[in-house]
Amino acid sequence: MGERTARHPVGAESEFDALVRGAVRAALGAEVARLEPLAGQLGLRRFARVWLKSGSPATLIARLEAPEDPGGRPSGIAPEPPLEPLRTLLERAGLPVPARYGGDARAGLDLLEDLGSLSLREAVGSASAAERRALYEEACDLVPRLQRVEESDTPVPAFQRRLDAAQFAYKADLFVEWSLRERGRDATPAEVEAVREAFAIAAGEAERAPRRLAHRDLQSENLWVRPGGTPGARLALIDLQGAWLAPPEYDLVCLLRDSYVELPEAEVAAHLDRVRPQLPDAPDPETFARRFDLLTLSRKGKDHARFLYAARARGDRRYLPYAAATLRALRAAAARAAARDPRLAPLAELIGELPERPCAR
Repeated sequence: MGERTARHPVGAESEFDALVRGAVRAALGAEVARLEPLAGQLGLRRFARVWLKSGSPATLIARLEAPEDPGGRPSGIAPEPPLEPLRTLLERAGLPVPARYGGDARAGLDLLEDLGSLSLREAVGSASAAERRALYEEACDLVPRLQRVEESDTPVPAFQRRLDAAQFAYKADLFVEWSLRERGRDATPAEVEAVREAFAIAAGEAERAPRRLAHRDLQSENLWVRPGGTPGARLALIDLQGAWLAPPEYDLVCLLRDSYVELPEAEVAAHLDRVRPQLPDAPDPETFARRFDLLTLSRKGKDHARFLYAARARGDRRYLPYAAATLRALRAAAARAAARDPRLAPLAELIGELPERPCAR
């Protein structure tokens, strides 16, 4: 598991450095040769690649929990739980997750397998069309496997967490506050109501759907290509702690409507046609397509808003280049959803007004 080098190096004598060195010594009886800080994503967790002076493994990843940005979840909803015991449950179920060598549970530190430095996102950037399709087939095949995982005798918080109406309402308000503002003006009361109604329709559809375990952020930056992996066993899942119960289509929306990798539409359709009957609930094609588009509206609406929030409120502009692809996915899903349900037409019109180059002013 690897991320890009951080912009603010961890000092040699920092608390993080001392915590990692002590945990490695306790877990593996080894000494640390050096640490390289790694940048995370929109969250605030800290990561470092750790080289050991001797023994095996030669390297590992130190992952330290941090206070969660409350802007990333609805008010009143608890922060994401720790990585354990979910990682262990998935490992025992045969899912490809990083091994854990130890850590410090009280400090929120995990010492994890180093999966290398190649994400699915980076891999497909230099892959042929055939190689890309094969990698995404492997990624899609993880979804039904995840959905078949059941809670063990040890309680796992993911099975008490679910995509619910509060989450949809939160995403609607984010979209109003950050996305609609990109038109150069505040939303009118009627526009706010149109967004909230549309997201409430999506929430109702989700409430009626079967609930299965979902990674919750199964996109190309959270799938890593193992060095030397063979076809069918190359990918590994990271960033697991946010898992929850959601409709069967949720992870497929994250994967195939990824803001970082914009797949050809025919390719998306082929992946969906192939994986749908493999899902434990095997939704009928119309229900599957309807829920897929409604979940795209809520998920990509939230992503678009969060990219803008990061730039406007936190000065983090790394994700602005992906706002355009996010908006294109929103427009297409809104058009299909509105064709099925005229109540969604006002939202489709609002999405059509958004500029593809956000924060340009």
